[in-house]
Amino acid sequence: MTTQQSKNLIVFGAGGQVGRAAVAEAAARGHKVTAVVRDPAKYPELREIGGVSVVRGDVTDPRAVAELAAGHDAALNASVRLDVPSEEYFTTAAKALVDGLAAAAVPRLVVLGIVATLETAPGVRIMDAPEFLPEWRMFAQGHVAEYEFLGAAGGGLDWLMVCPPLDLNAEAEPTGGYRTAVGTVVDGPGRIAHADLALALVDELESPRHSRVQLAVST
Repeated sequence: MTTQQSKNLIVFGAGGQVGRAAVAEAAARGHKVTAVVRDPAKYPELREIGGVSVVRGDVTDPRAVAELAAGHDAALNASVRLDVPSEEYFTTAAKALVDGLAAAAVPRLVVLGIVATLETAPGVRIMDAPEFLPEWRMFAQGHVAEYEFLGAAGGGLDWLMVCPPLDLNAEAEPTGGYRTAVGTVVDGPGRIAHADLALALVDELESPRHSRVQLAVST
């Protein structure tokens, strides 16, 4: 945990487990947080967190992104839609974020990725292994497309994709820390508690240390 001057942060996908953990961590550090969800009525627990405003919004709509993000210092996208093809959803959201955050003059974006897109050896990704399930490969491809889009269209946006391990556990006991690797998996068993992942996400929103890469995080 770092000590920083209070910032205005916006979290898209704040209703998910990772989104909720990031909102709670950011608020605990004294930041003002706008928690964006599709239906605010479903998340009364977010309203109980001090310093958090819960709003309705669509991360795939650039005008909505621009309107909601105005006045914020950094944005996190932890959203996911399983009822929309993965590549379509993540690239549409990435385009809306690039355009919307530019219009709102928000300089920093952190997006939640997936470990399957990382390399285990030069040119060899986890998702390319023969034993990797086809349905998971299709989902991971959405994050590959998102990453490629951000790399090509991110312009002056200071963006980062944070990739947790497959063993991402809301019930795991937090360690209070995490390890990182750029573009490749972190050595070790590959697991992280949601609270520890939230540390990494908020650290990168507060004081960016990595930019325009895939950052693996694990405990």
